[in-house]
This record gives sequence, structure tokens and C-alpha cells, in this order.
Amino acid sequence: MMELQDKVAVVTGAASGIGLALAKALASQGASIALLDVRRDELDEAATAVRACGGDAIGVVADVSDAAEVEAAAKAIIASFGRVHVLVNNAGVVVRGPKLFTVEDAVWDWVVGVNLYGAIHCLRTFIPLICAHGEGGHILSMGSMSGFLSARRQTGIYTTTKFAITGLTESLAHELEGTGIGVSLVLPGGVNSGFYASSAELRGGLGGTNEFAAPTAETAGFISPEEVAARAIAGMKAGQLYIATHPECRRLHEERHQELMAAYDAADAWARA
Repeated sequence: MMELQDKVAVVTGAASGIGLALAKALASQGASIALLDVRRDELDEAATAVRACGGDAIGVVADVSDAAEVEAAAKAIIASFGRVHVLVNNAGVVVRGPKLFTVEDAVWDWVVGVNLYGAIHCLRTFIPLICAHGEGGHILSMGSMSGFLSARRQTGIYTTTKFAITGLTESLAHELEGTGIGVSLVLPGGVNSGFYASSAELRGGLGGTNEFAAPTAETAGFISPEEVAARAIAGMKAGQLYIATHPECRRLHEERHQELMAAYDAADAWARA
């Protein structure tokens, strides 16, 4: 089981929501935290809140979709803490509403840039730093139920990136076997956070009118970012590859699995014909 006392963790998208909750939870277990985000004012407040949980913390303004900014952030983190043990790939944005075949490249570039390339840039930058000290570490990536299931929620661009994060993380787990660096994929369902609002702020006028610029009514019934963070860190410390946070979502996986097995039953029947 991984211990977090005196470790250094990098959390992306850490100025609010699940990212901030994860940063606080890690700090409460003795880790020093580097919070990365593009929102300077919110980041300063978040770093202060994390320090109040008992761990040292710095805020680093960085756009994870820009590889050069991630590399610059890493230099600042090493200058402050000397090493990195844990990388939390949490930064993400969502566009909800438009049909996939109507979305222009600029919107795809933005969502894919943050959600997928943000993770890629951080893996490429921080894994060598974790390997360098030989003390082991962990990569915790924020996936989603949308990384396994396509729901009728008008979030096809986001879903596409989360399916990619699933493949990226599973592949990474194979590549890091035996290195002392663990890999985990968190699978949250609905979370009562300001994800829509923060995405709307960052999106601005990109893509035209935003139909979902604020949390929807259903959001109030979801679990809190703090609950997601607690379950995620417990799973990470236990070495789980998949970390489920919503037990009620089991049924959705089972239904998808049944559809896949029915496809193979049909293939068996075709092969025997």
C-alpha cells in the first residue's frame, strides 16, 4: 500500500471541483502538493485551502494542453519540492449540446487538447521525473463512466476523449509493470461540482451559444467531489487499476457487457452456419 507522507503530488485542474478535493485529501495525508490550473485567482485561493489541510502547497499557472507550459511547470515544481511521486491527471473540460457532426475543429481542438493531450503532456514530462529518484510513485488519471459508456447526454466530444483516456491509462499500466510506479483510472459518474460552469468560463464564445453554462438540476443529486477524492485515493493506495466511485453504475457496465456478449453469440452462430 502506497503511503503519502512526505511525498510530492502534482494535481492538474486543481483550482476547483474534484481536482481541489483531491489536492486537499492528498495534503491531509502528509503530501506536498503542486496545483496546476489556468485560473490564477482561483489557483491562489485553492493553494491556501490545501495548506490549511496540513500539507505544503504551491500553485503553478499552466495550460496542460501546451507541452511547453507543462515542462515549465515541472521545472518550477522541482525547484520548490525537488522531486515528484504522484501525478494526478484531472484537468478536463466539457462541451454539451451540439451534435458531433456539427462541431468545428476549433472546439474539437480545445476539448481534445485539454482532456487528452493534457494527460499526454503530463505523462511525458512527469514520469521521467518519478523514475529518476527510484522511490516509486503513482499515476492517477481521472477517467469517467463516459470512458466506457456512451450515454444520451449530448456530450459526445467529451465521451470521445474519455474513451481515449481509458485506452491511454490501460496501456500505460502495462508499460509501467515492474517499475514501482502504479497506475489507476478513476471512473466517476455524476458529481455535484461546478464542472459545467468552469468549462463555460474557459470556453468563452468558442463554439457559439452554450446551452449548459451552469450546473443542471440533476447535479444536486450527485455525490460530492470530496467523496470522489476519498474513494480515488483509497483505491490508489490499494493499487487498484480501476477505481469505481459510483456503485450504482455497475448495472450500466453489465448491460453493455451483455450487448457485447450477444454480438459474440451472433458471431458464433455465423461461424457455425
